[in-house]
Amino acid sequence: QVQLVESGGGLVQAGGSLRLSCAASGRTWSRYAVGWFRQAPGKEREFVAAINWSGYSTDYADSVKGRFAISRDNAKITVYLQMNSLKPEDTAVYYCAARYSQGGVSLIESEYAYWGQGTQVTVSS
Repeated sequence: QVQLVESGGGLVQAGGSLRLSCAASGRTWSRYAVGWFRQAPGKEREFVAAINWSGYSTDYADSVKGRFAISRDNAKITVYLQMNSLKPEDTAVYYCAARYSQGGVSLIESEYAYWGQGTQVTVSS
């Protein structure tokens, strides 16, 4: 069983930065791949970024490539999402999710078994 808690959301002006954290519980954390997803008002939840269990494999949605960076610190049992050059269209509730995997990353929401409660990110223009 894995429990996830996101933090780091808030209100920021366009062009600014935020770093989201996803803190996890569980002794086998290093065997879990993690993804970040987001849901804007009136829209479906969408993939943002993912990282595999080792941290050596990552993937990003085209809309955030070059602006967002996902990383993990297995010693701290935390995954981060550094968000730079934020745009108003990045406004959403951001969720981290975990899946047991020692393979590569996944962009597919249904493959993630564990989810956090979400953290709000609001980017003003």
